[in-house]
Amino acid sequence: MSAADTQPAPAAVPPSRLQLPPGPWTSLLDGLCARFPAIDRATWLDRFARGRVHDAQGRPLAADTAYRAGMEIRYFREVAREPAIPFAERVLYRDARLLVVDKPHFLPVAPTGAFVQETLLGRLQRQFGEPALAPLHRLDRGTAGVVMFSREPATRDAYQALFRERRIFKRYEALAAPLPGLRFPLLHRSRLAPGEPFFLMREVEGEANSETRIEVIARDGPLWRYGLEPLSGRKHQLRVHMASLGAPIANDGFYPLAEQAQDDFERPLKLLARSLRFVDPLDGVERCFVSGFEL
Repeated sequence: MSAADTQPAPAAVPPSRLQLPPGPWTSLLDGLCARFPAIDRATWLDRFARGRVHDAQGRPLAADTAYRAGMEIRYFREVAREPAIPFAERVLYRDARLLVVDKPHFLPVAPTGAFVQETLLGRLQRQFGEPALAPLHRLDRGTAGVVMFSREPATRDAYQALFRERRIFKRYEALAAPLPGLRFPLLHRSRLAPGEPFFLMREVEGEANSETRIEVIARDGPLWRYGLEPLSGRKHQLRVHMASLGAPIANDGFYPLAEQAQDDFERPLKLLARSLRFVDPLDGVERCFVSGFEL
């Protein structure tokens, strides 16, 4: 990949952060090549030459900078021929501190993988001219629904604490196969751990670290509509839990794992972050934001 084949991130998109893990490398260039094997050495050299790798204070670093475990670096993601996502987000609420948005299927919340500019964060930063905008939580790229952003760095931690301390009520809806042999509502608890390939999760033996409350909203047709309330926040939790019960969420290509192909915009994952409800930590007002999308 050459510089001519990449789309550099615009200034409004913040750099990614990486705390260097322990390793035998002498130079920062060697360490980054080992950490990101899909990016060749020539590409990293080009990024260093263009000032696209910084230290924690935002100062450009040289390729021969000594590798030091624990050092924080910041680098700007660049990808070749970034895919366009043909769906629009909808702003649900905006005040001095918060921006709440309905995210469409297929659009990532923040830069990841092949997506740098085509992200919800990037679109909103460009639309509102707010480089300091930051997501307070994440949704999988395939999941649609309510996402909340912080507009004000000074009050950001107060809202992040709602998620850390589980003081926010999240409700999802999903379409999946019927489960007539189970009694609802039910509480599914299990221990989730990284799976294989690396981007998947799996249930393993041991003390539960994930909980989901599941109910049936509608039983019409070949797919039931489920209400899902995650009582913990593990990666892919809802998708793994539904699959483990014998009802993978419709159009899920990960659980069970299917051959990965290009996005099929006609077959989105049937999972929707329907609502967020919480007591505002700054003014005590109870707030509830509800998605306008339907499955």
